[in-house]
Parts: sequence; C-alpha cells; structure tokens
Amino acid sequence: MKSVIFDTNVLLDLFIFNDFRVLHIKQALIERQLDALASWQTLAEFTEVISRPLFNLDQSTQENIVQEWQSLAHMIDENKIIAAPWQCRDNDDQIFLDLAYANKPCILLSKDNEVLKLASRAAKEGVMITADYTIL
Repeated sequence: MKSVIFDTNVLLDLFIFNDFRVLHIKQALIERQLDALASWQTLAEFTEVISRPLFNLDQSTQENIVQEWQSLAHMIDENKIIAAPWQCRDNDDQIFLDLAYANKPCILLSKDNEVLKLASRAAKEGVMITADYTIL
C-alpha cells in the first residue's frame, strides 16, 4: 500500500471543491487502498484554512469535513516526525515535508510551487513530491 501525504491545497480539492481530477483518490481513500498520513499539525493547518471566510463554511460543515479527513487518515505521532533536510521557504508547508521525510518511502502530493521545487532533492531520500494526481 502506498503511503501518501496530501498538502492542504490537495485536501481542499478532495473535500471542498470535489475536483473531478481527485475523485479516484477519494475513492481509494474510502476503500483503504492508500495509507494517507497526517499529523496533528497538518490537521490543524487544514482546519484553520477551511475556517477562512473565503470558503463560507459554517462550523458544523467544517467539523464534518475535518472528521471525514481524520477518519480516512493514519495519524502519525508528532514524536515520530523528524525535520527534513530540505527547508521550504514557506513554514506552513514545512510540516508536510517533515512528515514525508519521517515516513519515507512515500509520496507527497502538493500543488505548492515552493514544495515542488524540492522534488529532486527529496527523491534522493525516498520521498516523491509531485502535483500529478494520476500518480495514484
């Protein structure tokens, strides 16, 4: 089973926008064909982002979305996460890189350009960083 980490933008596609490009990924998550990894920090990041007025989600909807993601994700203990040797210029994205590094080999699915810039360095450490939804 593939271990996969989804950054917040990908989670938005999965749970808010219901992007047709990720329907197969959501189905694979529901069917437990992927080992989706998350941490309390990545969950907090997602929770904070979906609470923004931009998304216009009431509290109950936000809680349901977070609960759905949490039910599909394998929560990794923060004590088992170690700092990745590659640093992202955006600190909010570093938590995803650290989670991936601590759980290699894995795939980090991200649409963030700052994260994607680190793909070749991360690949040498067993972490595939990609924006390609068809990889799964």
